[in-house]
Amino acid sequence: MLGTMHIINRVFSYIATADDYLNKDSYKYYNWRFGKIAYKKKGNGSPILLVHNFNVCSSSDEWKNIEGELSKTNTVYSIDLLGCGCSDHPALTYTNFLYVQLITDFIKHVIGEKTDIIVSGDSSSFVLMASANDETIINRITMINPQNLISLAKVPTKRTKLIKHLLFTPVIGTFIYNMKINKRTISQDFKSSYYYDQNAVSEKDILTCFESSHKDRGRSKYLYACQKSRYTNANILFCLSKLNNSIFIIIGNGNPENTLSASQYQNQLPSIEIVGIDNTKQLPHVEKPDEFIEQIRILFSDEE
Repeated sequence: MLGTMHIINRVFSYIATADDYLNKDSYKYYNWRFGKIAYKKKGNGSPILLVHNFNVCSSSDEWKNIEGELSKTNTVYSIDLLGCGCSDHPALTYTNFLYVQLITDFIKHVIGEKTDIIVSGDSSSFVLMASANDETIINRITMINPQNLISLAKVPTKRTKLIKHLLFTPVIGTFIYNMKINKRTISQDFKSSYYYDQNAVSEKDILTCFESSHKDRGRSKYLYACQKSRYTNANILFCLSKLNNSIFIIIGNGNPENTLSASQYQNQLPSIEIVGIDNTKQLPHVEKPDEFIEQIRILFSDEE
């Protein structure tokens, strides 16, 4: 039985990564203390750091529709978070603070100056906490559909710790991960959550996410296990009260839950400005890049 699972796991990994959509040779690499971090750098001007959604299927490829336009006026850095895309996928317990440290160290050691940040989805808490911990590294912040504050504050339980232990096992854990994260489930997510217009979903985007989630023979399962076990969660209410940054939220108006989540942040920090993009859901910067860029130009205009 285990032998069969092992063979299926190997075949699964080969199929997912055979086409090399991510093209790992096109990246630069930052040698961080917990592993190599893949990133791209384009353009000239004041820096903007792009941080993709916190999901094993995500990578800096998420920014492909907007990074070229932004790089006409700015130095644009797009990063693959640890455990995602072409970055390393170490077998460790991934926590919220691990990514706070990654963002802090990347800005200090690679960018080398205070930067604006555009951050997608569940990665938003890392950026907010990094800014609260060190006010010298981050200037303006635009969050795209940030995570609900209530779900973000949930802590690990005995049950979720058991899930982590099971997924960390060599063969069975990898097999379970492959059953949970595959081309079919990724396609379902695109059509139900990511995109407003299901007809706009491209096969290449699905396959790129499939590849990203199965790099290094499915070692993204370690990150997936820690997410499912809530080790990457954090209650960020205290850090919100410490922030003095200009903070904006761009939401996809096609999902009412995005509006509810954004309003939670604005209730805690009334200075936050919320902008909606019609006919989009979780990925307005992918689905409506021109409208997204227009909003970023307005929000990041030098009004100071």
